[in-house]
Amino acid sequence: QGQLAESGGGLVQAGGSLRLSCAASGLTFTLYAVGWFRQAPGKEREFVAAINWSGGLTDYADSVKGRFTISRDNPKNTVYLQMNSLKAEDTAVYYCAADLSRRRVSSLVNDYDYWGQGTQVTVSS
Repeated sequence: QGQLAESGGGLVQAGGSLRLSCAASGLTFTLYAVGWFRQAPGKEREFVAAINWSGGLTDYADSVKGRFTISRDNPKNTVYLQMNSLKAEDTAVYYCAADLSRRRVSSLVNDYDYWGQGTQVTVSS
């Protein structure tokens, strides 16, 4: 059974940076594309970024373009989300998810097969 575990969340001031990690176990990691999503209180889960199996294709939500960078280290079974210039509106629980259709980068929640438990990111203004 595949599992994903997020880490790296925390409290940061506006304008600061955080790097989230998503570690996979029980999966053949290179078979999966990986996405990051976030969910703020009272809001639906929304797409943040995604990366295909090789790292050669990425996609970002317009709200994070130019500030966030997704990357992956396949030998370490880990995907990262570098978040810079953080804003109060970035505050949310961040989830990583794995998509068996490894060549695409999907922004749709229902395209993903495995989900982590989430990590809280709080940006103070």
